[in-house]
Amino acid sequence: MASSPRTAPPSGALNRRLADSGLRSTPQRELIYDVLLRKRDHPTADEVFVRVKTEMPTISLATVYNGLETLVQCDLVRAVNFERGPTRYCPNLRPHAHFHDERSGATHDIDLPPALIEHVKAILPPEYRAEAVEISFRGSTSR
Repeated sequence: MASSPRTAPPSGALNRRLADSGLRSTPQRELIYDVLLRKRDHPTADEVFVRVKTEMPTISLATVYNGLETLVQCDLVRAVNFERGPTRYCPNLRPHAHFHDERSGATHDIDLPPALIEHVKAILPPEYRAEAVEISFRGSTSR
């Protein structure tokens, strides 16, 4: 997780980020990114595929996987992994943790105070410098 506060750039910034990475925007990448921004529920690639397919029936699952990987590489979305579960995708680029509800399967963003992130980084041995901090919680809601 990045240490500076950032939010996902507006869809218009997609072209710039892709161009900065030597890539071009495509209708498929634009739609995949838009789908992630519309409903921020940490979908899997298969869930993104189902959502995208309703608007672009000819898109393939491979194209969705490739598009998601491109968005991760361009730092437009974050890949979130839970033990033995499929990768989920999060457009929230601010420092935050994730809570994975094992009962419902839902994943929620948990805002973290910047001081907590700095404290976590400070407990590392002096020769280590954390570029990112990823914190995840697993359990279930009381509801």
